[in-house]
Amino acid sequence: MDVEMADIEKTIHTKENTICIFGTGDFGRSLGYKLLQVGYNVVFGSRSQDSTPLLPKGVAVMDYGEAAQRSSIIVLAIHREHYYFLTNLSHILNGKVLVDVSNNQKVNQYPESNAQFLAHLVPNAKVVKAFNTVSAWSLQSGLLDASRQVFVCGDDSNSKRLVMDVACRLGLTPLDQGSLLVAGELENYALHLFPMWRLPFFISIGLTAFFFFYCLITDVIYTSIKEGKDYSFLIAVSITNRVFPIVSLTLLALVYLPGIIAAFVQLYRGTKYRRFPHWLDRWMLCRKQLGLIALGYAFLHAIYTLIIPLRVYVRWWHNNYLISQVRENKTYEELNTTLAWYSDIYMSLGILGFGLLILLGITSLPSVSNAVNWREFHFVQSKLGHVTLLFCTAHTLIYGWNYFFDIHYYAWCLPPAGTLSLIIPCTVLVLKFFLITPCIDRKLTKIRQGWERSPKHRK
Repeated sequence: MDVEMADIEKTIHTKENTICIFGTGDFGRSLGYKLLQVGYNVVFGSRSQDSTPLLPKGVAVMDYGEAAQRSSIIVLAIHREHYYFLTNLSHILNGKVLVDVSNNQKVNQYPESNAQFLAHLVPNAKVVKAFNTVSAWSLQSGLLDASRQVFVCGDDSNSKRLVMDVACRLGLTPLDQGSLLVAGELENYALHLFPMWRLPFFISIGLTAFFFFYCLITDVIYTSIKEGKDYSFLIAVSITNRVFPIVSLTLLALVYLPGIIAAFVQLYRGTKYRRFPHWLDRWMLCRKQLGLIALGYAFLHAIYTLIIPLRVYVRWWHNNYLISQVRENKTYEELNTTLAWYSDIYMSLGILGFGLLILLGITSLPSVSNAVNWREFHFVQSKLGHVTLLFCTAHTLIYGWNYFFDIHYYAWCLPPAGTLSLIIPCTVLVLKFFLITPCIDRKLTKIRQGWERSPKHRK
């Protein structure tokens, strides 16, 4: 009797430590190899029982029915179109955990998700959606250069727990997303191409195109028509190096503008218990991406600025200026200290602003933000963020102090591009200064702590 009980316990333990994988494709093989590494027994179910050299050593290849009997957890590494054969195995799959890892070719390709379709085909099985956001490549590379998050959903909590335990042993981070009703969103998520970057990308491209053509009109086309000179060579470096900082400063201001708007909305409503408009919600969700793109543009501006002394045009101008000074026997009698102050302050503010912008970018990385508490994160991203915007705005102001408001620098009555770049940053800084005044700040803090001006605003 004791021997029989020991055999039963051994069989149960073997089933719990064995994972069955239907399908011997790239994902199935990669997952099987990773499962073997962490100590699981792996058995493959396939139409052909002939083992291939591509499969990891130490695995068994059987027909689907026999393989399913070896494990209580079955991973379906096959496409939805091939699910129909599972109806013939329904008596074997009863009570087993079926892990659906499939994705579709298009968003909302079918009326129901693949996981829900599977649950209808095998109603007595426990279907769990998982691993569909993990690629075969990331499994093969040891998860060193890929996201470790695994979204899990299913109607049976015990089945989800078993799958999440497997994910943890693989070194992944499982996140419970709820019931199978969420499966469609998880399948669509895997098909989205940079969903959180799309709006910031289009904003960046739009601003870049606008300011590029604006500078092209004011610096090249205007000069060519009015003076008959060809300055088209300025497009490669000069105009490009003017557009990059302008777009970077504008994007940085757009990072903090939605927070300013949200504060005024809460002050107007007198409550925090009402949703912001959809466009404002979406804007606030992509602030991190806007900031990182601003950092990228600032980095390009720094590189382009370093190569300025190497340009033929700059060397020609400098040598020509020296020769003219020699011919006219002219020298500077004394240093213009005012101009020296302006130059040094302008460069110092630019370096400080760029350094703080790098700090903001570093702290936005998950590995860094997870290592600080909320107060530290808020201090860097909010308070230091506004200081960064202040430095970068002052850098631009001092750089163009002598021509921003000089009508001689206005081509066809168009202000210099640098003047336009200051509109949004200066607006953000002025409004932020208004919000941090004691009387306004106290009221806004009360609202964010739950105070309401009138209960009717909650309706």
